[in-house]
Amino acid sequence: MTHPATPLVRPTARFMLAHPAHFIALGFGSGLARRAPGTWGTLAALPLYGLLVALLSPLAIALLCIPAFGLGWWAASRTGRALGVHDHGGIVVDEIVATWLVLASVPLTWQGWLAAFAAFRLFDILKPWPIRWFDRKVHGGFGVMLDDILAAGYAIAVLWLMRGWLG
Repeated sequence: MTHPATPLVRPTARFMLAHPAHFIALGFGSGLARRAPGTWGTLAALPLYGLLVALLSPLAIALLCIPAFGLGWWAASRTGRALGVHDHGGIVVDEIVATWLVLASVPLTWQGWLAAFAAFRLFDILKPWPIRWFDRKVHGGFGVMLDDILAAGYAIAVLWLMRGWLG
C-alpha cells in the first residue's frame, strides 16, 4: 500500500487553500477528513455529480471524465510533491473522477447511486489484479488517478452484470 500509516504532512485547510491544485486534489476539502478520506472523497462526488447531471447527460459526464483525469493528474502530482507522499490518503480527486464515471453508467435512482458507491468503494479498497500492481508500480499523479479509474472499470463491469436489479 502506498499510504503511510502516519503521513509526513497532514494537510490543513490553509494548505488546501494555498494552491488551486491542492484544493482540487484534496477534493474541495473532503480529503481533509482524518478517517477514511477516500470514502469522504467518494461521498463528495455524489452532489457534484448531481450538479453535473442537471446540466449534462451521463454520456457527456463520462466524456468529461477524460479532461477531469488530466486535471486530477496535475493536481495530484503537485499536491503529492508538496506533501512529500506521492499518493497521500488525503488526495481524493481520483475517487471523485472515478465515481463520476461509475455514476454515469447506472440509472439516476437512489438504488443506482448506492450500488455505484458501494461497488466503487469495494474495488478501490480491495484493489484486485491488476489494480494493486498498478498502484504499487505507477507513481505520481498519473498512478494516483489510474488505479481508481481501473477500480471504476471493475465496478462498472459488475454493475452492468447486475443491471436487472438496478432498474
